[in-house]
Amino acid sequence: MVLEGLRVIDAGTMVAGPFGGTLLADLGADVIKVERPNGGDPMREWSPMKDGRSLWWKVTARNKRLITLDLSTPTGRELFLRLVKTADVVIENFRPGTFERWGLSYDALKEANPKLIFVRVSGYGQTGPYAHRPGYGTVAEGISGIPSFTGFPDKPPTLSAFPLADALAAVFGVMGLLAAIYERDVSGSGEGQEIDVSLYEPIFRLAESQVVGYDQLGLVKGRRGNRFEEDSPRNVYETATEGQWITISASSDRTFARLAAAIGRTDLIHDPLFRDNASRIENDEVLDNIIAAWIKDRPIEEVLKTFENFDVVAGRIYDVRDIFNDIHYRERNDIVEIADPDFGPLKMPGVFPRFSRGAGSVRWSGGALGQHNTEIYKGLLGLTDDEMAAAKEKGAI
Repeated sequence: MVLEGLRVIDAGTMVAGPFGGTLLADLGADVIKVERPNGGDPMREWSPMKDGRSLWWKVTARNKRLITLDLSTPTGRELFLRLVKTADVVIENFRPGTFERWGLSYDALKEANPKLIFVRVSGYGQTGPYAHRPGYGTVAEGISGIPSFTGFPDKPPTLSAFPLADALAAVFGVMGLLAAIYERDVSGSGEGQEIDVSLYEPIFRLAESQVVGYDQLGLVKGRRGNRFEEDSPRNVYETATEGQWITISASSDRTFARLAAAIGRTDLIHDPLFRDNASRIENDEVLDNIIAAWIKDRPIEEVLKTFENFDVVAGRIYDVRDIFNDIHYRERNDIVEIADPDFGPLKMPGVFPRFSRGAGSVRWSGGALGQHNTEIYKGLLGLTDDEMAAAKEKGAI
């Protein structure tokens, strides 16, 4: 696998840090997941639950070796620094100042391992006037500006229905640490570094046109439902099949011409109201009503078949049941099945992206608290039985 030989200590909790660890573990990195001895990661309690166990945990902790360690104790700190000496990367997502309070600042970690990459994910970043505020993905989405133009104009701003900001910060963290490893091992510095990732900046980065548009034209993007200010037609349309919707994006002249032909309205191509993308944006409500009326009169399979014949850029809106039954998802092995010790056959998302060689895989699901304590503490760090017993007695592991 492409990251085989890379050792990562996942010292985070919940989503923003650990999801990055999962992405790395999927690609073959040896990821050692640190949890507090009393209760473990709160993700263990996140729904959906089955038989008192979190199914989400099975995914987010997959491919990781799980240990317990209380970093706030002197013994825990000592063991963590010993572990750091064996690692390439540490990922954490506590509030800024927490690791410093535990005596685990970047300087302390660097002293133990000068080549270490230290990835720090937090609500507002390690610097700035908001740095020490508590920050979750929900709040990060809000200050990114994106909810201000997401949703319908007569409804409140809309947040994502999953931890988008957390997951995106994890992806940026992985991008950063891989770049830092390249700089360390290829460009020639030979040294590690500290990487500062906030929850709000990665999602803010996606709104690049809003920044330059406001700077140069004073534009403030408003909520337009599923329409774009930048292209038209682009929307979600209801079919005659109950509960079934499709999406369409046809902003270029060629894609719009194919759509117009598909619905039997080639006259629209030459209509001054729709002659180019700018005109279609200006008259998007009129255009949407024409498209929506045609689609609403037909069952979804007829609509999709017609659009496929005319090479229209369109697709149905799936729920998870559709995903499980879709031939394309199945052909690309987007959902994999593994044997789980608690639930038997267990399905979860596969590993992305794909590689022509050294591809990643799901090798095991998230397991029990401290499952790999003996393997790590005795096998990797060389602790004796007496040392293990003493660390447990002190509440460190």
